[in-house]
Amino acid sequence: MTNDRWYMKLIVHLLLLIGVFISIFPFYWLIVMATNTTSEILQFPPRLTFGGELWTNINDVFDNINFFQALFNTIFVSTVTSVGVLFFCSLAGFAFAKFEFPGKNMLFVALLLTMMIPAQMSFVPSFLLIAQFGWVDSYKALIIPSLASAFGIFWIRQFCQESVPNDLLDAGRLDGCGMFRLYWNVALPTLRPALTFLGIFTFINVWNDYLWPLVTINDPQKYTLQVMLSQLNGVYDTDYAMIMAGTLMATLPLIILFIIFSRQFMAGVAEGAVKE
Repeated sequence: MTNDRWYMKLIVHLLLLIGVFISIFPFYWLIVMATNTTSEILQFPPRLTFGGELWTNINDVFDNINFFQALFNTIFVSTVTSVGVLFFCSLAGFAFAKFEFPGKNMLFVALLLTMMIPAQMSFVPSFLLIAQFGWVDSYKALIIPSLASAFGIFWIRQFCQESVPNDLLDAGRLDGCGMFRLYWNVALPTLRPALTFLGIFTFINVWNDYLWPLVTINDPQKYTLQVMLSQLNGVYDTDYAMIMAGTLMATLPLIILFIIFSRQFMAGVAEGAVKE
């Protein structure tokens, strides 16, 4: 029995190591390509060791695009959108979970149905709408349409149903708290793990968004990183080493963000997974 357990532990650890290797290798390969020249990237068999061209490739990125302006635009849009999503989705999710109002179930079903519609199908009507408002080529076009998400409302609602006791809300009402006071002072502190997960999830999605900024922004001074990096592609030839260096610089902030908040992120996922 002891030998069987030892073999099982060995197999589990080997599988975990294989999984870690598969997960980390794309990041390792990105760094390898960013530190080599394009000719070295394209050679066969591929070179798997670091080169000495990283700073040259980074300087080429700075010479070809306004990287720091795009970085500022992306940080600004991602941060404001994430804060808006946390506020509106938590407020709506709290209302769906703890309050009764006419049409509540029908509205929630309609909300779930929107999650089944591909985002690309809403691009044309969304663009026509923001064009009528005069938001094209402005930060409003990037931020306002994303300030609430069906997934965010659903996530907070499911978490709130089990994490926020009704007795606690009743006690708040006896103390004279209105709906918003109950949300702000009673529900929000309890929802912190779910909000952390939703905030990081939203920030990463907005940071990596390419198609919507490409459609709505024409001013190069307002390009986000993903759109700006696409400008590195040449018409007749492509410097893959320079592109990989730019991609590495655009990816590092997300890696740092995840490292800083990884514990809270996993806690939010774990607590959300055990809700019934």
